Amino acid sequence: MTILQRCALVAALAALGAVLPDRSAAQRCAPHDPAVRALLQLEDGWASAVVRRDSATFERLLDPEFVYTENDRLESRTDVLHDVIHGTDTVTAAHNENMVVHCFGTTAVVTGWLVLEGRGGGGGFVRRYRFTDTWMRRTGRWRIVAAEDYLAAPPS
Repeated sequence: MTILQRCALVAALAALGAVLPDRSAAQRCAPHDPAVRALLQLEDGWASAVVRRDSATFERLLDPEFVYTENDRLESRTDVLHDVIHGTDTVTAAHNENMVVHCFGTTAVVTGWLVLEGRGGGGGFVRRYRFTDTWMRRTGRWRIVAAEDYLAAPPS
Protein backbone atom coordinates (compact mmCIF):
# COMPACT_ATOMS: atom_id res chain seq x y z
CA MET A 1 0.00 0.00 0.00
CA THR A 2 1.46 3.35 -1.00
CA ILE A 3 1.66 6.38 1.30
CA LEU A 4 -1.11 8.06 -0.73
CA GLN A 5 -3.37 5.01 -0.36
CA ARG A 6 -2.72 4.91 3.39
CA CYS A 7 -3.56 8.61 3.74
CA ALA A 8 -6.78 8.10 1.79
CA LEU A 9 -7.70 5.12 3.97
CA VAL A 10 -7.03 7.05 7.18
CA ALA A 11 -9.13 9.99 5.90
CA ALA A 12 -11.99 7.66 4.95
CA LEU A 13 -11.94 5.95 8.35
CA ALA A 14 -11.88 9.31 10.12
CA ALA A 15 -14.87 10.50 8.08
CA LEU A 16 -16.72 7.27 8.81
CA GLY A 17 -16.05 7.70 12.52
CA ALA A 18 -17.51 11.19 12.39
CA VAL A 19 -20.87 9.96 11.06
CA LEU A 20 -21.28 6.80 13.11
CA PRO A 21 -23.10 7.02 16.42
CA ASP A 22 -20.76 7.37 19.37
CA ARG A 23 -20.36 4.07 21.15
CA SER A 24 -19.04 4.33 24.65
CA ALA A 25 -15.34 3.71 24.98
CA ALA A 26 -14.07 0.41 26.29
CA GLN A 27 -16.71 -1.25 28.40
CA ARG A 28 -16.16 -4.08 30.76
CA CYS A 29 -18.31 -6.87 29.39
CA ALA A 30 -21.05 -8.24 31.58
CA PRO A 31 -19.68 -11.26 33.48
CA HIS A 32 -22.58 -13.43 32.27
CA ASP A 33 -21.95 -12.51 28.62
CA PRO A 34 -21.16 -15.71 26.67
CA ALA A 35 -18.40 -13.82 24.83
CA VAL A 36 -16.59 -13.22 28.12
CA ARG A 37 -16.58 -16.91 28.99
CA ALA A 38 -15.48 -17.83 25.46
CA LEU A 39 -12.63 -15.32 25.41
CA LEU A 40 -11.36 -16.26 28.86
CA GLN A 41 -11.37 -19.92 27.80
CA LEU A 42 -9.48 -19.03 24.61
CA GLU A 43 -6.89 -17.10 26.64
CA ASP A 44 -6.44 -20.04 29.00
CA GLY A 45 -6.21 -22.36 25.99
CA TRP A 46 -3.43 -20.12 24.64
CA ALA A 47 -1.47 -20.48 27.90
CA SER A 48 -1.89 -24.28 27.88
CA ALA A 49 -0.85 -24.45 24.23
CA VAL A 50 2.44 -22.68 25.04
CA VAL A 51 3.35 -25.48 27.46
CA ARG A 52 2.43 -28.20 24.93
CA ARG A 53 3.91 -26.34 21.92
CA ASP A 54 0.53 -27.02 20.34
CA SER A 55 0.81 -25.66 16.82
CA ALA A 56 -2.80 -26.64 15.95
CA THR A 57 -4.16 -24.34 18.66
CA PHE A 58 -2.09 -21.40 17.46
CA GLU A 59 -2.96 -22.07 13.81
CA ARG A 60 -6.65 -21.96 14.81
CA LEU A 61 -6.48 -18.89 17.07
CA LEU A 62 -4.13 -16.59 15.17
CA ASP A 63 -5.72 -14.50 12.44
CA PRO A 64 -3.82 -14.62 9.11
CA GLU A 65 -2.92 -10.94 9.59
CA PHE A 66 -1.94 -11.37 13.27
CA VAL A 67 0.72 -9.00 14.59
CA TYR A 68 2.63 -9.32 17.87
CA THR A 69 4.79 -6.95 19.88
CA GLU A 70 6.89 -7.84 22.90
CA ASN A 71 8.81 -4.99 24.48
CA ASP A 72 10.69 -3.54 21.47
CA ARG A 73 10.15 -6.46 19.03
CA LEU A 74 7.51 -6.69 16.30
CA GLU A 75 6.67 -10.13 14.90
CA SER A 76 4.37 -11.59 12.28
CA ARG A 77 2.11 -14.60 12.66
CA THR A 78 4.80 -16.75 11.02
CA ASP A 79 7.45 -15.51 13.48
CA VAL A 80 5.23 -16.24 16.49
CA LEU A 81 4.35 -19.73 15.27
CA HIS A 82 8.03 -20.51 14.77
CA ASP A 83 9.02 -19.13 18.19
CA VAL A 84 6.29 -21.01 20.05
CA ILE A 85 6.89 -24.33 18.33
CA HIS A 86 10.68 -24.26 17.91
CA GLY A 87 11.86 -21.79 20.57
CA THR A 88 14.80 -22.68 22.80
CA ASP A 89 12.99 -22.12 26.11
CA THR A 90 10.99 -24.97 27.63
CA VAL A 91 7.82 -23.74 29.34
CA THR A 92 6.68 -26.18 32.02
CA ALA A 93 3.72 -24.21 33.41
CA ALA A 94 1.65 -21.25 32.27
CA HIS A 95 -1.41 -19.48 33.64
CA ASN A 96 -3.27 -16.19 33.37
CA GLU A 97 -4.13 -13.82 36.19
CA ASN A 98 -6.48 -10.84 36.59
CA MET A 99 -7.98 -11.01 33.10
CA VAL A 100 -10.53 -8.37 32.11
CA VAL A 101 -12.52 -8.41 28.87
CA HIS A 102 -13.46 -5.09 27.25
CA CYS A 103 -16.18 -5.24 24.56
CA PHE A 104 -16.43 -3.30 21.30
CA GLY A 105 -19.15 -5.15 19.37
CA THR A 106 -17.43 -7.87 17.33
CA THR A 107 -14.05 -6.83 18.75
CA ALA A 108 -12.84 -7.44 22.29
CA VAL A 109 -9.67 -6.56 24.16
CA VAL A 110 -8.48 -8.84 26.93
CA THR A 111 -5.95 -7.53 29.44
CA GLY A 112 -4.21 -9.46 32.18
CA TRP A 113 -1.03 -11.18 33.28
CA LEU A 114 0.53 -14.28 31.72
CA VAL A 115 2.89 -16.15 34.03
CA LEU A 116 5.34 -18.62 32.48
CA GLU A 117 7.62 -21.02 34.34
CA GLY A 118 10.31 -23.08 32.71
CA ARG A 119 13.93 -23.49 31.70
CA GLY A 120 16.07 -21.62 29.23
CA GLY A 121 19.70 -20.94 28.41
CA GLY A 122 20.13 -19.13 31.73
CA GLY A 123 18.50 -21.86 33.83
CA GLY A 124 15.07 -21.86 35.43
CA PHE A 125 12.75 -18.87 35.09
CA VAL A 126 9.45 -17.39 36.15
CA ARG A 127 8.33 -14.63 33.80
CA ARG A 128 5.36 -12.31 34.21
CA TYR A 129 4.00 -10.63 31.09
CA ARG A 130 1.43 -7.82 31.15
CA PHE A 131 -0.64 -8.50 28.05
CA THR A 132 -3.20 -6.83 25.85
CA ASP A 133 -4.83 -9.13 23.29
CA THR A 134 -7.22 -7.92 20.60
CA TRP A 135 -9.79 -10.46 19.38
CA MET A 136 -12.27 -10.16 16.50
CA ARG A 137 -15.32 -12.32 15.89
CA ARG A 138 -15.23 -13.33 12.23
CA THR A 139 -17.39 -15.91 10.52
CA GLY A 140 -18.79 -16.99 13.86
CA ARG A 141 -15.55 -17.49 15.76
CA TRP A 142 -13.06 -15.46 17.74
CA ARG A 143 -9.56 -14.99 16.33
CA ILE A 144 -6.74 -12.98 17.82
CA VAL A 145 -5.60 -10.19 15.50
CA ALA A 146 -3.03 -8.44 17.69
CA ALA A 147 -1.19 -9.10 20.93
CA GLU A 148 1.20 -7.04 23.01
CA ASP A 149 3.25 -8.43 25.88
CA TYR A 150 5.51 -6.54 28.23
CA LEU A 151 7.96 -8.57 30.28
CA ALA A 152 7.79 -7.22 33.81
CA ALA A 153 10.98 -6.96 35.81
CA PRO A 154 11.34 -9.67 38.46
CA PRO A 155 10.43 -8.52 41.98
CA SER A 156 13.41 -7.21 43.93
